[in-house]
Amino acid sequence: MATIHRRTDTLPVGAILASVGGFFDAYTFLRHGVFANLQSGNVVLFCVQATARHWHAAVVLLVPVAAFVVGVLAVEVLGVPRVGRLVRRPLRLVLTLQIALLAMIAALPDGAPAPVTTVTVSFVAALQFSTFTTLRDAPYATVMTSGNLRTSVVAAYQWTVGKDPAAARRAGRYAVMVGAFAVGAVVGAICTRTVGTPAIAVAAVLLTAVLVMLVRETRRLERRRTGMEPSSSTPSPNGR
Repeated sequence: MATIHRRTDTLPVGAILASVGGFFDAYTFLRHGVFANLQSGNVVLFCVQATARHWHAAVVLLVPVAAFVVGVLAVEVLGVPRVGRLVRRPLRLVLTLQIALLAMIAALPDGAPAPVTTVTVSFVAALQFSTFTTLRDAPYATVMTSGNLRTSVVAAYQWTVGKDPAAARRAGRYAVMVGAFAVGAVVGAICTRTVGTPAIAVAAVLLTAVLVMLVRETRRLERRRTGMEPSSSTPSPNGR
């Protein structure tokens, strides 16, 4: 699988991203009755509408699914080595694109067509889902909770039965991801009901914080590498 993000995520970065994922779903569901991240939910809703012969409503539900697919493919293309040679810092590019698109949505009037919002937010969610995939030493997802919840429960069981301290730490990390997603959904619901369309700017601010954290981490690693290899002119790690 192509990747533009080779370093694993820290717990603070993962928690912020998970809260953004929860925010996305609460925002699009309250605004337009679809999910930005949970494409299985959109597929189920599509099937329900299709079996009731509500064709227009069914087709509308496929729009965010298509946007999500395009976002996943975009990250795959950026991960191709030939493209990577042209785009020096693809991870920063993706995060900047996410922030810019969310800011654009926040600036739209309340009467803007629903597909504009659902397509954009689902595309942004797909970029995040495909880019940030590893927490410490194991895979995770920032835009859904099922996998993280399963991993947390399994690790908690392993710690209870085998008294493995590593399993206890893993259970705690994934529990934080689940909790952060829930907090993001709560904040997203409150902000969306209170502010309306501009509420998505909160997610843009959170992603900006992630971008700043990753840039600082890269600079710290570059300084460390320069200190170890004074004459080295190696590029910054992982395209950040």
